[in-house]
Amino acid sequence: MKKEDLLHLEKLMNFLAMHFLKKNHWEDVSKTEWSYIVAELNDLISNENQGKGIKKEPAILGSNYLYEHVIINKLKKYYQDKNAIISKPNLAKLSQIVRVLGYSNYIDFINSNTESFNFNDLRIDMNNVKQNTELLDKLVGCWYSYNRNLHESPLLAKENRIWRSATEIYKSETSGEYFIERSGGDRHKYFGKVTAYSDYVFIIMNSNTFIRQRHFISRIKDVKEKLKNPEYKLHELHFISTCISFNQEPIALFEIFQKADRKTFITDSISFPIDSEEIPPSIVKQLEDTEANRIDYK
Repeated sequence: MKKEDLLHLEKLMNFLAMHFLKKNHWEDVSKTEWSYIVAELNDLISNENQGKGIKKEPAILGSNYLYEHVIINKLKKYYQDKNAIISKPNLAKLSQIVRVLGYSNYIDFINSNTESFNFNDLRIDMNNVKQNTELLDKLVGCWYSYNRNLHESPLLAKENRIWRSATEIYKSETSGEYFIERSGGDRHKYFGKVTAYSDYVFIIMNSNTFIRQRHFISRIKDVKEKLKNPEYKLHELHFISTCISFNQEPIALFEIFQKADRKTFITDSISFPIDSEEIPPSIVKQLEDTEANRIDYK
């Protein structure tokens, strides 16, 4: 199976986890709960047959089909070894599952639940400079991006909030480029490209809903020496982020990327009050210094 096919399969499992159990990720679902989901799907399959007046017994799913055939043999196998050989799933069964959930077939489900981003419109070109692919590989994974949203009115200072966006950096299997996808409010998504030269990291992003280009730049001091240590891991990155505002004025923000554990990763954008206990103290401390971290463009 190609990576794209596995990601589609993962979207289906996440969809089922949310639809039946209100859980965000397939890894949060136990073996017993997958059996429960199968039982619910089999009831829907049987009801569909009866509704159509089909007397023949439907080809229902085995109680451990989702857990053993999809979770264990495909998704877990892939995340344990990205080079593992994984067989293709039974498309007839996948189509049967999504059909009773309101989709025409599995392809219809994929097309309805996959954002297509035009990465080709985004270019980061620096002539005669070699990319630091070793550093880029360290960036691959899930992050939370924190930035500060300030009210224009000082009277609303107590309402100041911090946005935590879910962000993922990954390497394209086809082009070898490094891509980034990031959540926003109201189903708003950002997508972009990432590159690194020497000890600098650059990100350029655009939006799936309107043109609002974002640029990020970060520097990791002494990264050449740090990368000599095979155990070196990046846990936090500080970016200066610029974008064009709604009134076409440039704005600069200080943003912090913090590495997240995929098992507890929430793929959504959440707004917290500045005094929320869910925001790491180190993040709050740095983002409270608004004079240093936000450029007043007026």
